[in-house]
Amino acid sequence: MKGKDTEPGVLRPVAQLREALASGGGRAELERLYGPGETPAARQRFLALLERHASEFPGDRRAALFSVPGRTEIGGNHTDHNSGRVLAAAVDLDIIACACPGEEPVARIDSEGYEPQVVELDRLEARESERFQPAALVRGLASRLSELGWRIGGFQACLSSRVLKGSGLSSSAAYEVAIGTILNQLYNGGRIPAVELAKACRYAENQYYGKPCGLMDQTTCAVGGFVSIDFADIANPRVEKVELDFAATGMSLVIVDTGGHHADLTGDYAAIEREMKETARALGAQTLRGASRERLLAEAARLRAEVGDRAILRSLHFFDDDRRAAAQAAALRRGEVAEFLRLVGESGASSWMLLQNCYPPEATRDQGIPLALAMSRELLGGQGACRVHGGGFAGTIQAFVPEGLLPAYLAKMRELFGADSCHPLRVRQAGATAVAIP
Repeated sequence: MKGKDTEPGVLRPVAQLREALASGGGRAELERLYGPGETPAARQRFLALLERHASEFPGDRRAALFSVPGRTEIGGNHTDHNSGRVLAAAVDLDIIACACPGEEPVARIDSEGYEPQVVELDRLEARESERFQPAALVRGLASRLSELGWRIGGFQACLSSRVLKGSGLSSSAAYEVAIGTILNQLYNGGRIPAVELAKACRYAENQYYGKPCGLMDQTTCAVGGFVSIDFADIANPRVEKVELDFAATGMSLVIVDTGGHHADLTGDYAAIEREMKETARALGAQTLRGASRERLLAEAARLRAEVGDRAILRSLHFFDDDRRAAAQAAALRRGEVAEFLRLVGESGASSWMLLQNCYPPEATRDQGIPLALAMSRELLGGQGACRVHGGGFAGTIQAFVPEGLLPAYLAKMRELFGADSCHPLRVRQAGATAVAIP
């Protein structure tokens, strides 16, 4: 379905938006998204974005501003692909966008640091030439929303991202949700439910872009805050937002980039899902969520011959981390931070020992993630918690650091992994949203 159904009040002339921001307007909205301390910097980001939009798409245009958070996985490491449970959180590193409706069915996207994209939306079938290209995400998303009966149309957008690429904060999911949010607000009055939008994003990534992915990343970016997701029904996951002001707990959430990269790790990632599902089939189920921990242990001798030792260990991790993800969400709901941190630590140990995704099997010299975890444990001294972050094998760890230990922790991690390796983050309650500047 194509056409215009713009939400009243969202669109304003670009010049008016610039004037309102420059004169101090939108303070409450910026504080809602970024916190009081980051409001001046956020204001300058949006002003720079508006300047870019006016330059790239000149004319007397009415536009809207948007913000979509990145996400961090909190619990359930490699559980989603076997219909398990996960806990994730939106963070204050985000993609911001300025977009206006177009007269033609064409999406023109200028994303800072990337080649401009021009995607014709009058023909929405998948194109082989666009596989693994951003245009595939745009076309696939528009196609899926149209199939579901939502309106689509052309637009002109400038994007700017602080979601660190390759950090496990889901820059690709944030991009997808940003495009979906633009279509939602410009043509559907903001009525597309967050989870439905996330599903459309996953469809675009799976079917058009050509990359298999779950639904955790897109859902968390769309919903915001702490999000507990149960994938028992993979087509219709159960999503619950967990209300908690994490800033009031006295803990800082830090992502540490150990300097590894994910370029040649596709096989390592795929092996985890494959081995878990091989074990599930050996236990008479399609995924491990349909099997049982008790039977895994009871039939371990038979399974050693059928699937191998590592598959058994990884499956044991699944059962334990699936349970832990639900327990972590429950602890946060009760405000039991100490119990939550204990479970985070258990999850980290399980990923290291059972899941075995802290370094590639062939890596004997460079083991940045285990080094970061070992040093974190030393520095935290039994306080806080740490774990591998995201897919693993290289890249980032996640640490919950008491505020009193934060300066020393950051100093040591930066000494080991570089001045730009540490990223203290804030859990953001707002998901994908239009940014209202009165």
